Amino acid sequence: MRLLMLGGTEFVGRAIAEAAAAHGWEVTVFHRGRHAPPPGVRVLLGDRSSEDGLAALAQGEWDAVVDTWSGAPRAVRDTARLLSGRAGRYVYISSRSVYAEPVAAGADETFPVVDASPDDAETDYARAKRGGELAASDAFGDRALLVRAGLIVGPGENVGRLPWWLTRIARGGDVPAPGPPELALQYIDVRDLAGWVVAAARGLGGVYNVVSLPGHTTMGELLRTCVDVTGGHAQLRWRTPESVLASGAEPWTGLPVWLPPGSADYEHMHRSDVSKALAAGLRCRPVEETVADTWAWLRRIGGRAPQRPDRPKKGMDEETEARLLAMPE
Repeated sequence: MRLLMLGGTEFVGRAIAEAAAAHGWEVTVFHRGRHAPPPGVRVLLGDRSSEDGLAALAQGEWDAVVDTWSGAPRAVRDTARLLSGRAGRYVYISSRSVYAEPVAAGADETFPVVDASPDDAETDYARAKRGGELAASDAFGDRALLVRAGLIVGPGENVGRLPWWLTRIARGGDVPAPGPPELALQYIDVRDLAGWVVAAARGLGGVYNVVSLPGHTTMGELLRTCVDVTGGHAQLRWRTPESVLASGAEPWTGLPVWLPPGSADYEHMHRSDVSKALAAGLRCRPVEETVADTWAWLRRIGGRAPQRPDRPKKGMDEETEARLLAMPE
């Protein structure tokens, strides 16, 4: 198999390129040259947002293309059109953010989506991803595979969710933990996403929600595992959802991963239907492996995770943390 990876030097794209190479695929990585590509891949340079930025893709044939783009949809449109006659399949890594809010618990791939266009310039994240889906489908038809990923964590994370919890808990002391501990979570390890994409790129088409089953882990299990792998020096101080919100701590950003139980955002992010992807071979590793491997990766790179410039930094400041710790349990 010959794979063209658009991107391929950070987090999701890199994990997919590495997974394909590990399966013996011939991998070509097309990127802007800002980060080192995985070893052993062929490299093409170009910037999709600039004029003539696709010149390096003027020739070549591939069995599959994987695209993680989350900017202007017209960049996906132009790339997919250019490659439609020279690639067997176009895999677009989208997001469950494309669903029109409020998203009901148990929503599957048929749930209504936001309005968008493949011709759009820069727009908000949900419409950018939906526009990218439309662009891929317009050019490749039933040879387009649209991967609506949920919350993605694991080694290489450059968004700051699990790395923030690990680095904060590693400092020790009292750590405010948003409850309840039994709150069910839904996410996917980037390596499980990558493995599924590489297998699916051989022949699947259509739309798939790709994330773990609801309740794959809990807030308590996730944070207790973070305590264990970082040395056990932190004390989790559980706070009720009401106390968390009263303190002014921000769900999802200030307290990564956590959303108030029963809220529309929680129903959307942590209670989606993934039966279609499971039937197509999706398997998710245990939370202990994800947390331990992410911590090992953080330690290898000096304890400071990379941060995407187009995403807000995650976590609480000391003042908010102290205020939350002072709230009733």
